Amino acid sequence: MTAPTQEFPRLSAERVAALTGRVFSTSGETIASVTPVTGEKLADVPLSSVDDVAAAFARARKAQAEWARVPITERAELLLRLHDLVFERQRDILDIVQWESGKARKHAFEELCDVAMNARYYARVAQQHLLPTRRAGLFPLLTHTVELRHPKGVIGVIAPWNYPLTMAISDALPALVAGNAVITKPATQTVLSGLLGAELLADAGLPEDVWQVVVGEGRRVGAALIDQADFVCFTGSTETGRSVARRCGERLIGCTLELGGKNPLLVLDDADVDKAAECAVRGCFSNAGQLCISIERLYVAAPVYDAFLERFVARVEAMRVEPAFTFDADMGSLISEQQLATVTAHVEDAVSKGAQVLAGGKARPDLGPYFFEPTVLTDVTPEMTCFASETFGPVVSVYRVADDDEAVAAANDSPYGLNASVHGRDLRRARAVASRLRAGTVNINEAYAAAWGSIDSPMGGVGDSGLGRRHGVDGLLKYTEPQTIAVQRVPVAPPGRVPYDVFARAITTGLRALRKAGRR
Repeated sequence: MTAPTQEFPRLSAERVAALTGRVFSTSGETIASVTPVTGEKLADVPLSSVDDVAAAFARARKAQAEWARVPITERAELLLRLHDLVFERQRDILDIVQWESGKARKHAFEELCDVAMNARYYARVAQQHLLPTRRAGLFPLLTHTVELRHPKGVIGVIAPWNYPLTMAISDALPALVAGNAVITKPATQTVLSGLLGAELLADAGLPEDVWQVVVGEGRRVGAALIDQADFVCFTGSTETGRSVARRCGERLIGCTLELGGKNPLLVLDDADVDKAAECAVRGCFSNAGQLCISIERLYVAAPVYDAFLERFVARVEAMRVEPAFTFDADMGSLISEQQLATVTAHVEDAVSKGAQVLAGGKARPDLGPYFFEPTVLTDVTPEMTCFASETFGPVVSVYRVADDDEAVAAANDSPYGLNASVHGRDLRRARAVASRLRAGTVNINEAYAAAWGSIDSPMGGVGDSGLGRRHGVDGLLKYTEPQTIAVQRVPVAPPGRVPYDVFARAITTGLRALRKAGRR
């Protein structure tokens, strides 16, 4: 795990200025963007004031009214142009995401692919779900009922730093195709990636002011965004998510929240231990473990425990951890000094209380200011912080379990319920185990990519992992207001001077007939 001597591709002053110029800001204040790769400053990013947020929403509302009148087919075409752009500009995108987040290039590439897949998917399904839909009416032939889908208005997106491009863009693409405008507040550590998203959308042909970026601390700028938005999409910590939900509840607006996780991976006694070990490395250490759906707990059946652990630890020790702008590195840096301190504290606390370190276990300042080795712990017990609390770093605890029931019980013994993984050769058995897990997504013989990448299916958490869903039809329709329009051809009332008791008997006969006919 030594850093090679290399020249990193630099971001020119002109490139940085082109991005920072997209911030909606009149405050005159700036915040420094510092790269975790080397610790040096990348840019001085303008900060938005509360008044800037209000002005951005005022402009967005005017732009949204025009955007909503654009035919769905044209809005969908914009998403397809975005799909093509992210691949055409792949190198520039990967460089910017890496500089800001410190992640390995292969994990930055996952972000690029996610944006493209979401753009393509929602471009293809938009008409199917957004055009007027005929619904069953009160009376057959006599009632004509249609469901319309109207855009909510201006959507507020509060994006995290761990996946700064995809979390700033992908969640809001269905909002755009549904006819909404979007105001995004990226994390202050990774503003350039969010601004890159705005640039890509503008170059794809999105009209001015339909997508705007504001920058600042969540307590001020984030709160101002929530107070103006018609719907909020938030990804971040559970603690902050509760505050967002309270504020949205006071305004009676909707929100989706993807929050924390303490995600388990179960290795059943019939699993292919080589494949399970390989998959666990990806699941535990992608983006240095700074992934809401990454794995932090491994429950391994006793008959295969030793064989799995031997293979898993060997693979972890062979990982290439380095600051590299090529696809050779297996893991990059943590995002910040604060995140490094959290990971270090979790490991030191566990070791001081009796946990064993089988791999890793320490920071690597020789690689960069915030690097930490991929770490495997055993003998982790409930009094240790990392037993139940989310570490959000490259640390995983391994537990021996007797059977499927013990594994399921241990996996479900958590307030979180975001993602899980099950490994076994007997797929019927693995599916049965998966269905018993309290998690919004479960992957079989994969850690997270299968469920995350199945964009036609909803993704989200239960319990302390959040509420609402992204992806699929849920990820689109949450940005719309349904409206029912029903045309009645004859009055729903007794005709003429027919007594109501006669009318009631006629209605009773008709409803019973519909029941027998199998009608809804």
